[in-house]
Amino acid sequence: MDRAETAAKIAALIEPFNKKGVAITDASTFAGDLEFDSLTVMDFVAAIEDEFDIIITMNQQAEIETYGQLIDAVVKLQA
Repeated sequence: MDRAETAAKIAALIEPFNKKGVAITDASTFAGDLEFDSLTVMDFVAAIEDEFDIIITMNQQAEIETYGQLIDAVVKLQA
């Protein structure tokens, strides 16, 4: 699956979590722009793991601050 396909799937997954309807770009941050708290992040990560049948470790999660970094990480984990 290429980056565009992965991005489209993640965009669909993030919709229910994007309560404020923030316009999301690769530079959007989860804590700042989207105002996700730690529980929301955990739920969102679980949804991604289920959808793509991958595991995102706590160390990987700690390094992912933006939407674009998340897409890149998911693409790498599927390789």
